[in-house]
Amino acid sequence: MSTALLLFLIFIAVTLAITYWAAKRSSGASAFFTANRQITGWQNGLAVAGDYMSAASFLGIAGMIAFQGYDGFMYSVGFLVAYLTVLLIVAEPLRNAGKYTMADVLAYRLSPRPVRAMASLSTLTVSTFYMIAQMVGAGALVSLLLKDSGLSYQTAVIGVGVLMIIYVVFGGMLATTWVQIIKAVLLMGGTLLLSFFVLAHFDFSFGNFFEAISRVTYHDKNGVAVTQDFLQPGLKFKPPYGALDLISLGMALLFGTAGLPHILVRFYTVPDAKTARVSVVWAMVIIGAFYILTTFLGFGAATIVGRDQIAVNGGTNMSAPILAQVLGGEIFFAFISAIAFATILAVVAGLTISASTSFAHDFYTNVLHHGKERRPGEEVRVARITTFVVGAVSIAIAIVLGPTANVAFLVGLAFAVAASANLPVIVLSLFWKRFNTSGAVMGLATGLVASIGLILISPSVMKTDPIFPLDNPGILSIPLGFLGAVVGTLMSREPQAEAKFAELIVRANTGIGAEKAGGH
Repeated sequence: MSTALLLFLIFIAVTLAITYWAAKRSSGASAFFTANRQITGWQNGLAVAGDYMSAASFLGIAGMIAFQGYDGFMYSVGFLVAYLTVLLIVAEPLRNAGKYTMADVLAYRLSPRPVRAMASLSTLTVSTFYMIAQMVGAGALVSLLLKDSGLSYQTAVIGVGVLMIIYVVFGGMLATTWVQIIKAVLLMGGTLLLSFFVLAHFDFSFGNFFEAISRVTYHDKNGVAVTQDFLQPGLKFKPPYGALDLISLGMALLFGTAGLPHILVRFYTVPDAKTARVSVVWAMVIIGAFYILTTFLGFGAATIVGRDQIAVNGGTNMSAPILAQVLGGEIFFAFISAIAFATILAVVAGLTISASTSFAHDFYTNVLHHGKERRPGEEVRVARITTFVVGAVSIAIAIVLGPTANVAFLVGLAFAVAASANLPVIVLSLFWKRFNTSGAVMGLATGLVASIGLILISPSVMKTDPIFPLDNPGILSIPLGFLGAVVGTLMSREPQAEAKFAELIVRANTGIGAEKAGGH
């Protein structure tokens, strides 16, 4: 048995044992959806970091930096700055005002059924986009690692999907949280070790490191050798629309974080808002360190391995694992690949539980059945069934896209949808007294339609003669989402929503009454 396969099996065995342990403690909706709100600050901080540092970060961004230098590094900057700025604003009021999902905050002072229906649709859309990226990364990674055993990309994607479904269906939020904690520790350890090996290769001289980055040689599509300065912008974001594309991506990352369902749901697992703040600090430290270290992963792959070698061994997503193989041999390659595998499993589990929670709690219970369960435990059963459906859809789309799609790019699109649909209604619900139900529904609908519509007519889908010239739609779809919410609000008055605004503000900022909202 290969070292890689052995490490994979050890990780799977450990996580399945955690799932078995969690399954015994996941009876009831509060346990399944929020781990009974008993996760501590440091645990939730590690879990948030584990959720946020996805395959897009470890595989996709490292690959983008290796192939597109400075422009690829701007993805790292975007992900980091996005977390620091937005979650500090959103985390505490969200924890105080909600119960299980983002829609709980919206439904607090708005008409619950239409708002929950649209919020559930938006959550499922964002989660599916994000999950497809993870599945593509998983398939490419596992099939490359276990190619000697004849494992295909399709089989690898299906295997990861089945494992993810097991974690969520049986272990709920508690199992998902601990898988994410283990993943965050492993990922930081592996990234630090790989960065150390990169610096050791350059005799721990930053001068030598950056000198090599300024002279990267590779062959273009015509087979001509090219030497380029990877510290200069322009390899990805090229004229005439490069600057606009970068701004659009930055807006999607900056505003999308606060609308990502699988990140937001983590703040309902802690006992109070103070613990939510503590977990944000823990997550900021871990996430900040990680994104700084992606510099060594991406530029290390470009200078030590080379674009040509990476391209013929799995493509951009395999930059970090191949770098590990060159610097540390097969055992280190297996270790880094197992970490990447852990990264993917943890994130898809988080995405799946946020999607299934939203459908079961928001749509099934509160829209179809007016907030009442027909039978005890029905909400959890529906969430488990939703998990199977979401998993199957993600597996199918990931297989169709194939292993060559860059996972960081796909996640950038998920951020754009979250920023365009979810963020406007969250912000306006918390900070605008006049905001009402028609504004929320129109904002969610406009943001969803605008972002997905623009993606479909962008260069990423229409390879020749795209109608919309930018890869990321954020620069246009985010303002349209806000505009839809504002116009929808001004079309009608809702005195009840305005009357409850003061109560929402007090609860969001002080936590008074939050225990009741939390289901205690």
